[in-house]
This record gives sequence, C-alpha cells and structure tokens, in this order.
Amino acid sequence: MTRVWISAGTNVDPEANMRAAVHNLRSEFGELILSPVYRSRAVGFDGDDFLNMVIGIDTDLPPDQLRTRLRDIEKQQGRVRGEEKFSPRTIDLDLLTWGEIVDEAANLPRDEILRYAFVLRPLADVAPGEKYPGTDDSYEQLWRQFSGEKNGMHEVSL
Repeated sequence: MTRVWISAGTNVDPEANMRAAVHNLRSEFGELILSPVYRSRAVGFDGDDFLNMVIGIDTDLPPDQLRTRLRDIEKQQGRVRGEEKFSPRTIDLDLLTWGEIVDEAANLPRDEILRYAFVLRPLADVAPGEKYPGTDDSYEQLWRQFSGEKNGMHEVSL
C-alpha cells in the first residue's frame, strides 16, 4: 500500500460537494485521513469562495488508475472537464503525491503544493513531518516559509 495525498476543492454548493467528495472517496477507498477544511477567495478568476482540504488514502493503485478513479468521482458530482483552468467547479480532486515518487512526466509531486496556500496549509496540517518528495523539507517547514498569497484563507467547519 502506498500513502497518497489528494487535494479537494469546490466553489459550487461547496459544503454539500465537499461532504459528497469525502463520502465518495470513503466508499471507494475506505479509511481516509482528513485535513481541516479551509475557505479562501477564488484564484485566477472572480468567483465564489472555495472550500479546500487534503485527503490521504492508502492504495495499491498506480497513479494513472487512481487519477481515473478520481475523475470518475468528479463526474459523479457533476464536474465537466474541459472547463477553463480557473473557473467554478463542483469538485476538483487532484493527486498531489504518490508515496515518495518524483516523476516530472506524471506531475508528481504536484507543483501546486508549493504554489498555493490552500494546498500546502492543509497538507502541513495532516502530514507536518512528512517530506516533500525529493527534498529534506517537511510540509510544516514549507508552510512556515511560505510567502505566497493566502487569499483570505481561514479554517471552517463543515
């Protein structure tokens, strides 16, 4: 089994869609590790605030098959791919890491971890001592050093 981290984000009926995503992931993969949920302003476009969190699972699926399963869950929740990168969405499930694998072609680890507070902060919450693949930097250290835009991010309850 490999520990993987998945980011989840939504700004369309966000509370309901985040709960549905957690339910669907639990149904598909069993036990989950859940970060706190954060609300932040939309990035890259004017739109409703997003809810974001990071979810950990243990799986034997290789990255390509796992991504297919994540896309299936997105479709179940009404996500239509092909939308603009920065646009409203019912749910966005992105594979952030797959164990300690570093694979540029597979976008692992996903570069959004280092660019966006709404990805790094919840990851630092659930895996503070875990190292960013290919480095000696823990997620907690990376969050403490993060100097990017936080977009009004704050923790919320679902």
